Amino acid sequence: MASGIDQLSQRQRELLGEWLPGAEVVKNHSWGLVGTTVLELLYDGGRYGAKAGDENDRHLARELRAHREWLRPWTTTGRAPRLVNGDEDAKLIVTHFLPGELVEGSDHEWRPDSYRQAGELLALLHEQLAVEDADFEARERERTLWWLDQPHRIAPDIAARLRAEVEAWPTPATTLVPTHGDWQPRNWLVYDGVVSVIDFGRADLRPALTDFARLSAQQFRADPELEQAFLDGYGADPRQPEAWHRNRIREAISTAAWAYRVHDESFEQQGHRMIAEALAN
Repeated sequence: MASGIDQLSQRQRELLGEWLPGAEVVKNHSWGLVGTTVLELLYDGGRYGAKAGDENDRHLARELRAHREWLRPWTTTGRAPRLVNGDEDAKLIVTHFLPGELVEGSDHEWRPDSYRQAGELLALLHEQLAVEDADFEARERERTLWWLDQPHRIAPDIAARLRAEVEAWPTPATTLVPTHGDWQPRNWLVYDGVVSVIDFGRADLRPALTDFARLSAQQFRADPELEQAFLDGYGADPRQPEAWHRNRIREAISTAAWAYRVHDESFEQQGHRMIAEALAN
């Protein structure tokens, strides 16, 4: 893969030159599915991470807000990368590089201790702030209907059933907390047995239970022992049945439709499985 510098806008390259003049690209960590460039840089003997969004990006602003408002419980103990500089308009963030290997795909993905630590970390994030929102459920209902209006490969009869259910959902007031938004092993690092966290592009105020969604559809489904370890670390289970069911439906629909949009067939199939399992329950 190319160095990635050529994927940055002129303004992003200028800012990177101001913040880390003469920095060398060590590795391009970009995924390629979306227009986000992630670079590992060497500058003045230290390692840094740079994340840049393209003109369609809507995540860098969330990531910058998370760094500025919610990550201190992690960064003070070295469990998340510390912000060096960021520019919301330019869609560019630079952080200190966090060492470690991804938990996903390693032996640590199936070790209960990884999930106990992840539960403890998530509790630190969630407990910082709680606000009541009378409109969250209504917004999410409309967003879910919007996804059903987008191109997808959900069977017409299933889509009609989903639409009827979503349109009938209640919209109670909801408690929101700072959430990661993509809480799963692909966004956890492990170094000397210690789990830390990366990638805050989906961070936002949401119900606490939303950060259980990816794990419940994946690793918890494969090994209940991991779920118990996670709950032991987190300290409680916020998944109230009715709200949890609505969230499962929302996640399933958006997964299937988004994955179809970006041509990620394996993730799309996961979305269809999530739909079937949510409807069955």
